[in-house]
Amino acid sequence: MTGREILNKMKEKVGLGPSDCESGKGKSKLQKHVTHGFHLVKGKAQHPMEDYVVARFKHVDDNELGLFAIFDGHLSSEIPGYLRTHLFENILKEPDFWTEPVKAVRRAYRITDDTILNKAVDLGKGGSTAVTAILINCHKLVVANVGDSRAVICKNGKAKQLSIDHEPSVEREHIENRGGFVSNFPGDVPRVDGQLAVARAFGDKSLKKHLSSEPDVTVELIDDETEFLILASDGLWKVMTNQEAVDSIKHIKDARSAAKHLTEEALHRKSTDDISIVIVRF
Repeated sequence: MTGREILNKMKEKVGLGPSDCESGKGKSKLQKHVTHGFHLVKGKAQHPMEDYVVARFKHVDDNELGLFAIFDGHLSSEIPGYLRTHLFENILKEPDFWTEPVKAVRRAYRITDDTILNKAVDLGKGGSTAVTAILINCHKLVVANVGDSRAVICKNGKAKQLSIDHEPSVEREHIENRGGFVSNFPGDVPRVDGQLAVARAFGDKSLKKHLSSEPDVTVELIDDETEFLILASDGLWKVMTNQEAVDSIKHIKDARSAAKHLTEEALHRKSTDDISIVIVRF
């Protein structure tokens, strides 16, 4: 086995991206039928890959946590890379995580963004969206997001969106109350101060007065009707609806194969953005 192959195996084991194209998979030790897989493909932009993924199980005392995330950077690979390394760590440091996980996630998102802003000299001027999902003992799912990476769960064949796309057009009033503006110029999509196409993000120090990093957080119980979870960057959602994505993979039992299939379908539909997908099968 070559050095590169060994490195890729190590990355696959811990569930880390990115590269031009990368895959990985794993499974729960608590419930063997709960599996995950991920696949990343670089888009057609000239800059390096800016998507990062986390997909792994972690044991904490007598509990098992599934940690899954997509971090989609803009003008930056440093900030999504920082989130990959630190965001879950900060969430699990919160003393009330086990009793009040929603409150803990909100606080950890805020602390992490404050740290990123304080490290702007080192991390640069860009930013990142985030969608995170924490699976607690294969029973409870805590999903949070800022930006337009999305979490969709499939129950009895039906797609249910667990995150909220933070679009400038929807949050115009909030942005304007902060002293900013929303414009479709330049380009053809609404942007904060004519620059950023999402209303919430980590980082983006130059726009922070007009942006929020406050996550939307939801809790979903995993029951017998729950089939799988999709986390994906907007490279998928720009070209597929939630139900189309669910229908495309509902018969693919292997989670990594399902993630790869979705990336291939997005490319077939002419997506040009970086595409990152995590699938968790229950």
